[in-house]
Amino acid sequence: MNNSFILIALVFLASPWAEAKEDLNYFDPMDVFELEWASDPQVSSDGETIVYVRKSNDIMKDRVRSSLWRIAKDGRDHRPLHSGLKNSYSPRWSSDNKRIAFVSNNSGSTQIHMHWVDTGETAVISQLQESPSSLSWSPDGKWLAFTMKVKAESKSFVDERDKPDGASWAKKPITVTTTRYQYDGRGIVEPSYRHIFVVPAEGGSARQLTTGDFNHYGSLSWSKDSKDIFFSAYRSDDWELVSNEADIYSVSVSNNELKQITKKSGEERSPAVSPNGKMIAFYVKERRPLAYTPSKIAVMDLQSREIKIITKDLDDDADNLFWSEDSQSIYFAFDNRGERTIKQISLNGDLNEIASNVGGTTIGRPYISGGFHIANGTAAYTYGKPDRPADVGVAIKGKTKVLTQLNEDILGFRKLGKVNEIIYNSSFDTEEIHGWYITPPNFDPSKKYPLILEIHGGPHLAYGPHFSAELQMMAASGYIVFYNNYRGSSSYGEDFALLLQYKYSSPEDFADHMSGIDALIGKGIVDENNLFIAGGSAGGIATAYAIGLTDRFNAAVSAKPVINWLSKPLTADSMVGQIYHQFPGPPWEHLEHYWERSPLSLVGNVTTPTMLITGEDDRRTPISETEQFYQALRLRGVDSAMIRIPDTSHGIASRPSNLITKVDHILAWFEKYKNDVD
Repeated sequence: MNNSFILIALVFLASPWAEAKEDLNYFDPMDVFELEWASDPQVSSDGETIVYVRKSNDIMKDRVRSSLWRIAKDGRDHRPLHSGLKNSYSPRWSSDNKRIAFVSNNSGSTQIHMHWVDTGETAVISQLQESPSSLSWSPDGKWLAFTMKVKAESKSFVDERDKPDGASWAKKPITVTTTRYQYDGRGIVEPSYRHIFVVPAEGGSARQLTTGDFNHYGSLSWSKDSKDIFFSAYRSDDWELVSNEADIYSVSVSNNELKQITKKSGEERSPAVSPNGKMIAFYVKERRPLAYTPSKIAVMDLQSREIKIITKDLDDDADNLFWSEDSQSIYFAFDNRGERTIKQISLNGDLNEIASNVGGTTIGRPYISGGFHIANGTAAYTYGKPDRPADVGVAIKGKTKVLTQLNEDILGFRKLGKVNEIIYNSSFDTEEIHGWYITPPNFDPSKKYPLILEIHGGPHLAYGPHFSAELQMMAASGYIVFYNNYRGSSSYGEDFALLLQYKYSSPEDFADHMSGIDALIGKGIVDENNLFIAGGSAGGIATAYAIGLTDRFNAAVSAKPVINWLSKPLTADSMVGQIYHQFPGPPWEHLEHYWERSPLSLVGNVTTPTMLITGEDDRRTPISETEQFYQALRLRGVDSAMIRIPDTSHGIASRPSNLITKVDHILAWFEKYKNDVD
């Protein structure tokens, strides 16, 4: 048996969750398998019906499963779209509302399926060798476009030797000659390139439209006459060595003719052709050696090729573009102060908010998430709350309504921790920091509770007042759980996001965290003798860095961290973009800078008992980073543990049991070092 699995099992048995709970109404880790949430809602072109992906956790297969459900815009007629297919996603309506195309891997291979609304029949219409993505209907209903990987020819420097019949030789070596040869979750990959395909909507053979050793990306958008498909790509010989470059192209369905639509420096992505066929909207992002650059919405007149930026006054990312039916405005998702909203902007820049509370599709930690779709005045979106994952919500003529209650059968019978907002100033420079803290169920404000600081990843991401199974488990175990959007977080504008440029990690973001803890101690609800710290990815880096600067924490858990910035960029799958955007140059030219940012540079100060948790197949923050810190701590005699999650990449909580195991380990480690509460 794998030794790392034995270690996981032993800590799991020691977890406080392994014991019977006195109050069964608290959120229990096994409740994770009962959760359901909505994603990818799609509105029929008449605005009357919504099809969405309903997700849940399969306790027997330990996987997230998805099925398709439909519901009328008034909340009636809520039922499965079809029966018998358990792994279906990416539903897309035909323009006449008579058919719904979707993707399913229920049969063992991932194929495009078609559902006929009038008869309820469903059939497979493709025979693909790889999984399709970015499914898109042609306006005339004759074609479905999608992207799919096409393997390139593998190169070898030697001819294969003939071996005797029956001989058992070693496996062939893997020859790597590409710059981007590894991807987290996929490992070392054979060379392949993503291309645009079409398949007849009636079923038949898929036809490849693009060629070359380049990647061609969705979202895909059709011309009004169904003759051309618009997409984004960076078709340059040096594409492997360049990040944040992409142009808009079109390809002809009839003769594969390729046309370059934009030629600006930087990124132009996610094209969307206007209903009148005269304009195209897309995102633009300037290419610059900075860790954060917000995207803007651009509109191009397809005849004159004139480009206009219509979101100049928005100081953060715009995402998820949909045109209004009259081609006079664009709907998009916009994040602000930890929360996602749906906005509408006219071609003149006039702004209007359509809906808020978009979220609830990240079940583990409280990241900003969620999406929407709009047709004929009906906007369907994933509606999330601090105490619930995503339901289906609609916004119609300025009024919003929640159509589903996917978790009342379980969360309606659980006492959850309450999510509270906190705003304070950092001791470093008085910068305002926004955060939240979850109080335990049956919280008594006259008492003091142990505190867990949980730090988000990125660092250019953001938490918010959203449901989090992981943090609710911690609160149910009697902790106040504090999380914040420290400097560098997104959704607070470009200047705030760039406060960590060339400074991650640093005493500056450390001060943001500690100031929040002190603010909560000042409220009289936190036991300052029971402070704990945890975080994953960028949060794992911040955790490891923090314990090199302070001994205030009883114990720490650093998940999938970067420990040594000199080694990480040259071993991870993100080397090209990370070196360009987050550092002043390559490590061999800026040795001192890379070392100063590294938690390993402070390991000589660490006395805090530390647990490290990383997937053994992680290629984003390779487990060699964890091993360096663990071995350094052991050499220094610091109480430490290394938890290696087998067959797991960077998303260590992507499988339900791993999510539970992760929190079980954190709580078991913290319980070991908890002092008696006064």
